[in-house]
Amino acid sequence: MSDLKNIVVQVRRDILRMVNDVNSGHPGGSLGCAEFMVTLYFKVMKRNNDFTMDGKNEDLFFLSNGHISPVFYSVLSRCGYFPVDELKTFRKIGSRLQGHPATHEGLPGIRIASGSLGQGFSVAIGSAITKKLNGENNIVYSLHGDGELQEGQNWEAIMYASANKIDNIICTIDNNNRQIDGDLKDVLDMGNLQLKFEAFGWIVLLIENGNDLFELEKKLVEAKNLCFKGKPIVLIMKTEMGNGVDFMMGTHKWHGVAPNDEELKIALDQNPESLGDY
Repeated sequence: MSDLKNIVVQVRRDILRMVNDVNSGHPGGSLGCAEFMVTLYFKVMKRNNDFTMDGKNEDLFFLSNGHISPVFYSVLSRCGYFPVDELKTFRKIGSRLQGHPATHEGLPGIRIASGSLGQGFSVAIGSAITKKLNGENNIVYSLHGDGELQEGQNWEAIMYASANKIDNIICTIDNNNRQIDGDLKDVLDMGNLQLKFEAFGWIVLLIENGNDLFELEKKLVEAKNLCFKGKPIVLIMKTEMGNGVDFMMGTHKWHGVAPNDEELKIALDQNPESLGDY
């Protein structure tokens, strides 16, 4: 587990340096999901490093809340999908690492353009159906923001998945209770997400601390063991936006604001280098 902790720290450093370098991007949610993404890619998913768009005979992951691309890019590079050095091109002209993930530049690890919120469930469910049609015994994973659930398309897809017994899918909700304009309860209160998903026919697992590597691995393994039993699965994951950087935590203000050079130094000092910066 210490190896995973070192990777998480390095991913935090990557996120902070990437957004600082271009004074643009979304560090808050990226930092909050670092532990989840590292656990998923380094411990849980059955994946091939030789990337193909069709993803046959491997587990798939789709990032629905595409604005947290910094954490996605960092983890993909640290897994070996493309050189870590390429992280320094984030959001720059001609880069494959656009602000929201896109496919036309052929970045390994990216199978859909995302960032138009609310579409991830539909894509993940479609991919899960394809896996079934192809006779593949693999799982499709996805990650969604809780504020993103305010989009109506989600609930049509959620209803469809249970009605059609799409049981090779594990969707995770980043339930940090914050979005760009403030706390969820002040923008559009989503109420009890657990009861909502259960009412729509999903198996619901709760992750009380989505920034704890032990709990994350335990719950993801539990979710895998519940697959192929007739119901889709959702993990409702409590996280802290800006986790690991004290002045970014406890507020929505760092949803889409990059740290300046002085703030970057403070944040990096709180996360000492572990694997080597790009």
